[in-house]
Formats: sequence, C-alpha cells, structure tokens
Amino acid sequence: MRRITQEGHGIPKWYDQAEDLIADEEVDAVYIATPPAFHKSYAIEACRAGKPVYVEKPMALNAAECEEMTAASERSGVPIYVAYYRRALPRFVQVKQWLDAGAIGEVLAVNTMHVARPKPDEVNGTSASWRTRPELSGGGYFFDLASHTLDLLDYLLGPIGAASGFSSNLGGYYEAKDTVTGAYRFESGAHGTGTWCFAADRNLEYNEITGTRGRIEFSTFTEAPVRLLRDGSVEELLIPNPAHVQQPLIQHIVDELLGRGSSPSTAATAIRTSRVMDALVR
Repeated sequence: MRRITQEGHGIPKWYDQAEDLIADEEVDAVYIATPPAFHKSYAIEACRAGKPVYVEKPMALNAAECEEMTAASERSGVPIYVAYYRRALPRFVQVKQWLDAGAIGEVLAVNTMHVARPKPDEVNGTSASWRTRPELSGGGYFFDLASHTLDLLDYLLGPIGAASGFSSNLGGYYEAKDTVTGAYRFESGAHGTGTWCFAADRNLEYNEITGTRGRIEFSTFTEAPVRLLRDGSVEELLIPNPAHVQQPLIQHIVDELLGRGSSPSTAATAIRTSRVMDALVR
C-alpha cells in the first residue's frame, strides 16, 4: 500500500515511523495530522529536533497538554502553529473587517447554534470513528467542530475571558458527549452563548454577532453568504473558499518563518480555544 501510494504520487521518500520522519535532516517542518491524542508527543519531539510544527486542531486533548507543547516550543525556540485555517479564509477576513471598522457599532452579544443528525453508522452502532472516542479526540464532535467556531470567535472578537457550560450524552450513540451548551464573556465585555448537539433531527449551523448598530450573520462550515444587517439594509456577500482551504493560513506561516509576515494562528491563540472548550465540558 505504501509503495503504491509512493509511486502513484511521485513521493521520493516515505517512512514507517513518525520518529524517522522527524529525525530526517532533509525535513524542514512537520505537519501533524493524527488524532489529537498523539499531537503532544509528536509536537514535542519535533520541537526537540528543531522542526517548526503545523498541528491539526484541536491543538491537543486538553489545555494542560497544550501548555506542555507550548513549554517545549519556548524551550527550543521552535514555533508551533495550529490548523485553525478559518482565521485566514477570505470570507472571515471580511467579517473581521466589518467588525474592526465598527460596521455594527459596539459588539454586545454572540449566538452560535450547531445541531446535526447522527451518522447512520453511529445510530446502528457500527461506527469506528476516532472522533467519538474521547481518549483519542478529547471530546467527540464538539472538540472536532466547535473548536473551529470558538477559535474563529477569538479571532474576530478577541479572547474569551470566562466560560462555563453543561455537557451530556443525550443520544447514547457513542461514548463522547454529544450535546454542549455554553455561556461566555469576552474580555471586551461582550457576551456569548452556544449550543452544539450532534444527535438532533436536522442539520443547522449559524452564528450571529449583535452590536449597537446592527448585526452580522455567517456560517462557520458552509459557504453561505456573510450578511451585514444595519439601518434597515442588508449587505450580502458570497465569498467562495479557495480550492485548498488551508493554503491561505499556510502561506501566512511560510511568510512568518521567512521573516516577512506573521501567522494569525499560533500555539498562543490555540491554547485559549482549548481552555474555553475545557471549561464548557467539565
């Protein structure tokens, strides 16, 4: 299988062990795309080897592991970047431009709703997905998907200063919590609420940011238009994602490593998202 993949894609070198890849002197940086349970160990090993790290989200199983990764990064002087790529997608950059320009005035409140039907193999008990195994994922689809939205809100509105919530397994299809409801307060003073349920009868996902002069509506996961509503008018922009959704963020990372820019997603920003998730599911 590895040989077929190697030959079919013109890959000159492949490895049986991640440790061999990390130790290879020809490897400049390491992308960690494993389940979160393995992020910490591989990231720390890459830092020790002097290789910049691009790790999938969430950054790790919990904030405590993120702190260990951050400490390794600081000791080695090697940066860790986290694949919260929505921070660099044009549609969300547009939302941030509206907010930064004061298009809706002072932000007062944020509301998130994300409900989804369980997958057929989850209903019939045949699912083998690591995403619903807390020991591998950290906390089910909430950790896998809500992490994107919570990190995006951090990018758009600044850090969340306090958070609390309730979490339960209401569907009973797998071990992980499938329903989470949370409330939080941003350091700016704005309030936020969110409900995530992955055992529902329908698929629905949206975010609404309310300000003193208007509101902004957008979806984290679909390419629905971003909408600015104020003064009785609606500005609706359909901004498609690029062909490769991670490319804009990766370009920011490359630019930072070459000393000609900065990345909007780092270990420092990602650990904030993990702290919020931990607070919502505890």
